[in-house]
Amino acid sequence: MTYEEIFERSKKLILANDASGIEGHLAVQVDISGEGEGAFYIELAEGKIAVEPYEYYDRDCKLIISGEDFLNICDGSLDAVKAFTNGKLKIEGDIDKALRLSEIVGKVKENNAASKGKEKDTPKKSADKKK
Repeated sequence: MTYEEIFERSKKLILANDASGIEGHLAVQVDISGEGEGAFYIELAEGKIAVEPYEYYDRDCKLIISGEDFLNICDGSLDAVKAFTNGKLKIEGDIDKALRLSEIVGKVKENNAASKGKEKDTPKKSADKKK
C-alpha cells in the first residue's frame, strides 16, 4: 500500500467523526513506518478535525506505527491501547493527548457500528413486478 492510499483511507475514517463535542486543541503527527512510509497530522481545534499530509512541528505527540496497523486502529479492528502495549504503536510526547485521539477513533468505530446496525435492521424493498 502506498503512502497516498494510507493517508486517504485514514483521512476518510477520521473525518467520519463528529468532533463538535470535543473541546480544546490537539495536534498529533502520525509517522507511518515500513510500507507506505510518510507522515501526516491530525488536528482538533474548535470542534473541527483536520487531517493533512504534512509534518506538524508544534505537535502534542507523535505516533509511530505501520500503515496497516494505523488503519486497523482507525476502523476499530485494533485497539490503540493494545497496540501500544504490544509494541505496534510507539508514542513520543504527551501520552494523554494520544489517548484523547483514541477516544475520537473510538467514536468513529461506534458510528460505523451504528450505521452497520441500521443497514441490518432496514428491510430491503423488493422491486415491483411488471404485469
